[in-house]
Amino acid sequence: MAHDILIQLAGILVLGILAQWIAWRIRLPSILLLLATGLLAGPVSGWLVPDELFGNLMLPAVSLSVAVILYEGGLNLKLRELRSIEAVFLRLTTIGVLLSWGIGTVAGYALLDLEWSVATLLGAILVVTGPTVIGPILRQLRLRGKAGSLLKWEGIIIDPVGATLAVLVFTVIQAGADPAGFAAAATSLGLTIVIGLVVGALAAGMLVLAMSRFWVPDSLCNPVSLMLVFIAFTISNMLQHESGLLSVTVMGIVLANQSRISVRRLVEFKENLAVLLISSLFIVLAASLRLEDLRGLDWRSLVFVGVLLFVARPVSVLVATWRSSLTWQERCFLACMAPRGIVAAAISSVFAFSLVSAGYPHAVEIIPITFLVVFATVLIYGLIAVPLARRLGLSESNPQGLLLIGAEAWVRSIARAISEENYPVFLVDTDWENVRLARMEGLPCLYGNALVEHTREEIDYSGLGRMLALTPNNAVNSLACLLYSEDFGRREVYQLPFALPKEGARGETPSEHRGRFLFGKGLDFARLTDLLQQKYQVKKTKLTKEFDYAAFLTEYGEAAHPLFVLHSDQTIRIFTEREPPEPKPGDILVSLAGPLSDLTASAGTPPLTPPPAA
Repeated sequence: MAHDILIQLAGILVLGILAQWIAWRIRLPSILLLLATGLLAGPVSGWLVPDELFGNLMLPAVSLSVAVILYEGGLNLKLRELRSIEAVFLRLTTIGVLLSWGIGTVAGYALLDLEWSVATLLGAILVVTGPTVIGPILRQLRLRGKAGSLLKWEGIIIDPVGATLAVLVFTVIQAGADPAGFAAAATSLGLTIVIGLVVGALAAGMLVLAMSRFWVPDSLCNPVSLMLVFIAFTISNMLQHESGLLSVTVMGIVLANQSRISVRRLVEFKENLAVLLISSLFIVLAASLRLEDLRGLDWRSLVFVGVLLFVARPVSVLVATWRSSLTWQERCFLACMAPRGIVAAAISSVFAFSLVSAGYPHAVEIIPITFLVVFATVLIYGLIAVPLARRLGLSESNPQGLLLIGAEAWVRSIARAISEENYPVFLVDTDWENVRLARMEGLPCLYGNALVEHTREEIDYSGLGRMLALTPNNAVNSLACLLYSEDFGRREVYQLPFALPKEGARGETPSEHRGRFLFGKGLDFARLTDLLQQKYQVKKTKLTKEFDYAAFLTEYGEAAHPLFVLHSDQTIRIFTEREPPEPKPGDILVSLAGPLSDLTASAGTPPLTPPPAA
């Protein structure tokens, strides 16, 4: 018996992570595979029976897991993002929620033959969108404009809003026709908001105080933050039913927007923990379904899902964005993006069983229809998100542009060589003279410290797919790679190599603390500056069958240092110490060429020379 329990617990984790990995490999929304895996492991094969495995611990464990997921979402919300989207966001989470609730309720009553009370609860549950689904989609798309910020904020904030709305409906249902039920619902709403805000803010304040005063060692910062999340969630729910989700969300938002402590390590830990929890939760909740419940789904259930997708969401977005500054492309994308996630699935399980106990046996039908909505919305939105965003011009499939940290003369020469071949570039520098010269040369350049959050938010990421740290400070370059790996991934952050160590020096900076080393060995900032003083210049060479890369190396030898390869398919490859690309005929080779280039100018285009400073 003990071995069976151990195998099932381990199997949940193994199946969850495998599903996540396979989804990443085949570029499908991970929740699709998680749900399919849970259905196969549970109702189809009967191998996993969560009710028997967890017993009475199942719903509390699910609730705590959802709390951690929402807390992690709150840690990613910056109030600065609301400046340009505040009005639309407020309308989406108020008027939009009411419209979605009303349409979902009517559809549930008319199509699913549910009682008005049960249909109203189902409509309230399904107003939520899922940060567990929206997050991965947004990371994959990297949308331009305001649509990405709106979807992120809506996906996280609307979860506690939906949970609160479901609590209000449940309170009224329990009170029946008694007018006191509406008064109780209003009181419940006020208490939920007050308790959620106060408890969440207090928990965040306690963590900030403990970390800023160094009362907690670094090794315990993450465990202590997790402890406070559980404390805040539990106390809030004890004071007011289902107010805990709001508390943990507020806690995350407060921590994300204070300046006394760094939350970077908290975010990284919670992101990893959230992936593990999501992988397990979806499998457990899907496995908890019963075949007889699934058999009750028919064509009317599919029509109900269609109403949510093609009526409720477009109508709510159209009203919420009326006369806003959003483009029609952004409105269209918002109207086509509202996947439900783990919160809807978890809330439906909690309230369905509570209603059944209260004398509403048909309330159990809420669970399978909610899972159908989750599965259908994840499938449809997950499949159309990428092509739709590209079609609307809000995203690019494989951005090839370069974000260059530093704007020295040789960096500007590289940027001009790249931009002249229609690759996007964007420069950031703390030296105003470098910024002025870059702008005079027609290069987009931002004045500011690339390591500061405010500067990172002002960068125009459109078309950018890589970050190159090219400053004379190795520490700044390494920190930039650590920061921007969140935006570009570890594979696409680069920095200049460190100066060659003196004889007898020991040790090397670990790869996890820096980016990939650029160009050839020893081409650090000092060496590149020295080469420019020797009249080396950035040169573009069109390779042909007659003059291929081998011929280029033979011709120039050590007098040229290859930097980039601009392929004929509009992709770009960067020379690195360990993985130099292989240029082919038809490619353009960008190199730092020495005086020999004057003797062989006919082999390629003339070298690029920086324009005279004004």
